Formats: sequence, C-alpha cells, structure tokens
Amino acid sequence: MERAFETVLVVGGGLIGSSIARACKAYNVVGKLIITDTNPDVRASLSALDIADEVASSAHGVAAQADLVILAVPPGAMATALSGFADVLTPSCLITDVGSIKASIIKDITPLLPKNVEFIGAHPIAGTENSGPEAGFASLFDKRWCILTPEDETSTSAQKLKEFWEALGSQVAFMDAKRHDLVLATTSHLPHLIAYALVGTATDMETVTRNEVVKYSAGGFRDFTRIAASDPVMWRDVFLGNSEAVLEVLGRYIEDLTALKKSIRWGEGDVLLKEFTKTRTIRERIIDAGQDSAAPNFGRDHLEGEDES
Repeated sequence: MERAFETVLVVGGGLIGSSIARACKAYNVVGKLIITDTNPDVRASLSALDIADEVASSAHGVAAQADLVILAVPPGAMATALSGFADVLTPSCLITDVGSIKASIIKDITPLLPKNVEFIGAHPIAGTENSGPEAGFASLFDKRWCILTPEDETSTSAQKLKEFWEALGSQVAFMDAKRHDLVLATTSHLPHLIAYALVGTATDMETVTRNEVVKYSAGGFRDFTRIAASDPVMWRDVFLGNSEAVLEVLGRYIEDLTALKKSIRWGEGDVLLKEFTKTRTIRERIIDAGQDSAAPNFGRDHLEGEDES
C-alpha cells in the first residue's frame, strides 16, 4: 500500500494528537506512528491506550525517523516544541500543525526550520470541549473540514498533506493564512470569546446565585458552558495570536449587538423579527452542509463539540 507518509511523529498527546494517532491506526494511514508529550502522565496514558507504535519520551530522539511531524500543542508552545528537535530533522521531512490560528504560527516557526525542511500549516476544524489523551477518538475528523495554508497548493508536499488528511476522513480546503485567521475569528474564536464572557457574567452576577445558574440553566446557556469549558491555555494563545482578526470581528459584533439593544429598548418587533429570521437560515445551511453533530448520516461515530484545535 502506497502512503502519503510512512513514519509520522505527533508532538502532543491531547485530544487532537491522540485522535490523529487513533485515526492513523484505525484506517491504516501510516506505516509507523510515534507520539510524544512533555507530560509524563500523558505519556503513561498514551502507552496504556495503545494507540501508537511508539510513545517517545522526547521528540528529539525520534524526529529523525519521521517524514511528517505534526505539532499538536497549544499555539503558544509550537515554536518551543519545534526548537527542541529541529536540529535532527531530515531534509525530506514535512512539518505541520493543527492550530486554529495560522499567520502567527507561521511567523514563529519559519525562522526555526532547517534548510530544505518545509512547514505547511493545517487546521482540522473538529473537536470537543474535552481534553487529554482519553478524550480522543478515531472518527473525530470524519466529514470535518481541514484547512491547509501552503504557499503553493500544487506542490508535492501540499498534495501529500491533503492526501493524509483525506485518509483521516477530512474534507480538505486550501486557504491563505490571513484569510483563514479572519474566517475562523468569525466562526470559532468570537463564539468562544462570547461564551467565556457570558458564563463569567452569569456566575458573577450578585443578584443571581451560582446555584440558580446551575439549577435553572436552559439549553442555550448549557451550550455556552460547554464551549466555555474548552482548554483555557489553548484559547488564551488563540486570542493573543489572532488578536487583529478577533478585534475586527468583535467590533462588528458590538455594533450589531448595540443595534439589537436599541430595537429591544424601543420595542421594534419588526426589526427583531427580520434579524432573527435572517440568522435562522444560517443554522439551516450548516445542517444541510453536514457540519453539525445533529445532522443525519454524519460519519463513523457521533460527534459533538466545537473546534478545539
């Protein structure tokens, strides 16, 4: 069987990293899958789960074997992670990542690349609010988009990486890194920021007790708490690394929210109805596109959750 990559090293054994390992093994995508993590407890869990051919104590000792290295750590840790083994990489090796921001990661990683070693950014738009190696599952990427940001999408390395992600079940799209960051600021980053803010507001209100917030949570608020339960370290890195795009979209959102506030204050029911009807169609289009866990015939397993990479 001809594969896009024979030996893959996954650096980071959390939700995304462990799911990549599971998918590679379940679908026979690579010849050898190595995974590593700086946390010894995570490495112990990875060994017990038996989802990789080798669980390495450090990337430096095994990176020379790999023809694909996947950085599956928080965005702020990617440059540090790569610097720990960049000196042993072979010229034929391709470096990629799974971060939900692209421009700042490319900026941080490019100066660290050895001669003739290429980096192509990748973002699998998949995940749950859970984290850690036990949270992963092989079908996480089924029918989910994975965005690649190569300089040349027709290059051999870009096409090989596309083939790899398609073998994991993803739909692959190519996109400019800055365009990716603006799109994801709109569809993922801002919703997470709103969720963190709303849950914080609800739990800090002096006139409503935290017990009441928990006891009487309606479905909409429960969805916000699920999103706000996402990995705080990763999301700190996302907002700092994609601040320009997030602030641009946040400014637009505040303007729209202010307009809705005005309509509520002045009893403009027709304006509210028009706006709510317009936004409802977006939900219908997401379901029709199969990008919702409630959609029928969704994949090998049922998926839940928001983007967590």
